[in-house]
Amino acid sequence: MTHDKTSTLPSNGDTANSTTTSDFQPITTISPSTNQAILTRSSATTSQIAALPTTARKAFESFRKTTLSSRIEIINRALKLLSDRQDVFARELTEQMGRPIAYTPVEIKTAIKRAEYLVKIAPEVLSSHIPVLGEVEPGFNRYLQRHLPKGVILVIFAWNYPYLILVNSLIPALLAGNTIILKPSPQTPTIVEHIVQIFEEAGLPQGVLQYVHVGKVEDLKPLIQNEEVDHVCFTGSVAGGLAVQRLVVEGGRGLRCSVGLELGGKDPAYIREDFAGDEAGIKWAAAEIVDGAIFNSGQSCCAIERVYVHESVHDQFVKECKNVLADYKVGDPSSKDTQIGPVVSNRAKEMIYQQVSDAVKNGAIDETPENSSFKALPPDGNYVAPVLLTNVTHKMSVMTEETFGPVIPIQKVSSDAEAIALMNDSQFGLTASIWTKDISKGEELCQQVEAGTVFVNRADYPSPDLAWTGWKDSGNGVTLSRFGFEQFTNVRSVHVKNYPN
Repeated sequence: MTHDKTSTLPSNGDTANSTTTSDFQPITTISPSTNQAILTRSSATTSQIAALPTTARKAFESFRKTTLSSRIEIINRALKLLSDRQDVFARELTEQMGRPIAYTPVEIKTAIKRAEYLVKIAPEVLSSHIPVLGEVEPGFNRYLQRHLPKGVILVIFAWNYPYLILVNSLIPALLAGNTIILKPSPQTPTIVEHIVQIFEEAGLPQGVLQYVHVGKVEDLKPLIQNEEVDHVCFTGSVAGGLAVQRLVVEGGRGLRCSVGLELGGKDPAYIREDFAGDEAGIKWAAAEIVDGAIFNSGQSCCAIERVYVHESVHDQFVKECKNVLADYKVGDPSSKDTQIGPVVSNRAKEMIYQQVSDAVKNGAIDETPENSSFKALPPDGNYVAPVLLTNVTHKMSVMTEETFGPVIPIQKVSSDAEAIALMNDSQFGLTASIWTKDISKGEELCQQVEAGTVFVNRADYPSPDLAWTGWKDSGNGVTLSRFGFEQFTNVRSVHVKNYPN
């Protein structure tokens, strides 16, 4: 499975692993691997925050007039600089958020490829030549102007895949001619410093791209409610997304400032009965699903968090999942042979353990296999060994609430209909996957699933040429694909009547 995965925050736009206060005190980033402070940033003051949109608006008046080709040239140079420095940034990312060093360079490489795809399609997507359907009327000229830049964009993004998440918004927003203010998670604060420096080295005019460090979404109130901000793009939890929307509305900007939200998930997978008797197929599906559930310590909004298995293959599937897990290694993320590092914070660790404990108390069976690395976790960080649970039900929080950790709960089902009903029994609707040998049946079942992205025999993979969008409480708006440009642009209709002679 290709690990180019993106996701969201388990808290309200920040992480409990970073310390700050609401009166703009210094922000300290705590290492998930050691629980020791590793860096500090000064939180912006109210006046500093309020000044950002003024600078952005001034820069917008000139940047909007630049050509698309010139913006593409700048972005391509910036991507080359990012590629040249990816190893340094990858080590930094491992230190700040805990993903093993074997995988952090892959995120940056994939972010670059994703950005290159968005650049590739930009000339066609942002073309202003749109035929107007309807009758031609003598004496009139009517046409549409599509993808006019919105103006000043605020991008609030998460720590768990910061480069991938940032690319989703930054690249189309810049290509369309907007100016942008970045607010990173306190867990991974340095990414914005690197990105702004890289883009300015690549020739981006000053003021087009700025950043701000604050601890909580609420600290952004003077920015979110500023009259110069035209759109807010947020990646995080449901609570964080609602906080952003509330600030926009309370500031009287509900109609004048749009909001795009990419929020949480409780993504299901279903293994159909047609795997019965196919030992190799079950082994393959088990390996894929375990990977989709616990990669990045399960800290992905599109990670598999619920597994439904037909009763005819349930026992064999569980057996193969145990075999897969037995070979995983949890440990120090700076070691190249580590597959699972720590979760982001002690609070996250406690929430995961609480879900597992509650499930077992209510009848779930812990079938986690013997694994020496699971028993000898490093003592100082927020390490959580993968957990395999069976006999789970929707009366347990592990099947209904976002876990954001390396837990694989498996529920037995007796039919496609039962599986689909359970998959849809959720407040979330980000992704879902059907695992089957009958591809046409898999596609048919996908049409019954309530999710923005549906997979057959794949999971946990945001594809840049497809729309990334959430249903239900998983968010609104779209990133990626040609539709990912739309939240950063406006449409204008022009209707011209000839002057009568």
